[in-house]
Amino acid sequence: MNKNTEKSQVALVPCADYDEDRVYLALKTGLALLGGVEQFVRPEEKILLKPNLLRSASPERAVTTHPAVFSAVARILREAGCRDLRWGDSPGIGDPEKTASACGIAAAASRHQIPAADFRTSVPTSFPQGRQLKLFELCRGALEADAIISLSKMKTHQLTIITGAMKNSFGCIEGLHKGVQHTQFPDIREFSEMLADLNLFLGPRLHIMDGIVAMEGNGPASGTPVHMGVLLLSSDPVALDAVFCRLVDLSPEQVLPIVVGEERGLGRRCEEDVQVLLPDGGSWERFRNPEFDVERKKTILRGGGKWEALALLKNLAVKRPHITQEKCVRCGVCVNACPLEPKALTFPDQAHKKAPVYDHRRCIRCFCCQEMCPARAIDARMSLPLRLLVR
Repeated sequence: MNKNTEKSQVALVPCADYDEDRVYLALKTGLALLGGVEQFVRPEEKILLKPNLLRSASPERAVTTHPAVFSAVARILREAGCRDLRWGDSPGIGDPEKTASACGIAAAASRHQIPAADFRTSVPTSFPQGRQLKLFELCRGALEADAIISLSKMKTHQLTIITGAMKNSFGCIEGLHKGVQHTQFPDIREFSEMLADLNLFLGPRLHIMDGIVAMEGNGPASGTPVHMGVLLLSSDPVALDAVFCRLVDLSPEQVLPIVVGEERGLGRRCEEDVQVLLPDGGSWERFRNPEFDVERKKTILRGGGKWEALALLKNLAVKRPHITQEKCVRCGVCVNACPLEPKALTFPDQAHKKAPVYDHRRCIRCFCCQEMCPARAIDARMSLPLRLLVR
């Protein structure tokens, strides 16, 4: 955020596709609007590039940060004299390097001679200032960095409505411990407070969101790719996520990580407090996509307001994961992804000939199963009482 202005600044740069030269020029333009890359990092620093590597998927699926965006950022940093670059993220399941290879990030990193940071080793890290969490299990590679550049992906999310700059820092928690956070903070408000603590501790210097092709619908892994044609850049993760919301006609006030992020001093969400910078000085509204498939009523039904008084009816008052039997391949990834012990979903037969079955009385609605399902067989559906209430 520019210290000479009272408003948070978000650069919005149009970019038609993932041609690497086009992405590079677009990001150079966006950084120039914010004062240049030297506003965020120094050449002698150890810099971590933190993409979204949720799970193994080809780049065209829009599950992960596109390698062309990663490559363009690396190129800009190399040109600025930055020598000590690393990359890292802890996927929901699986090996970081194998996931990066499937997503094209590993090849891009190799071209720019950027080694992987240690995102396998978990380090207990004290944060006494934390409101929700005072001890994190963070990846060693995140702790060793002098500066973090967050490379998020523009996507929907079943738990937090969207996933973007604020949520991208969650990948700095080592894989197995991310599930622990979901069980420890099943309430969306508590989870958002934890995300705020995490962002306050890590303090990424710059946030870049890949919105050239976004994901709508059943995100963050099973949704539909949709062309948005934009790159967003800011030092303020709250403002950046709020601009993403407005681009898809979603009120930022419905997204609790954004609301909590502002409350905790991480940035600004109100439209009058955010300056959107475009190369031609025009209006950002021409990039709006009001048809973008995102849930626009979820926060009303999840935490806050009258639903707090109905805590005992939570299983009726929130959406729940649902497996489409015809799509399920009986691989068991969803069962393994469930952070609860005993699990909230299990195979009803030892031979795994039938799809797993949920115990919705135990399910905490973290949607880890839905995120990790490789067959895109899981979505979120309303219970019958909820459908009747919201008619």
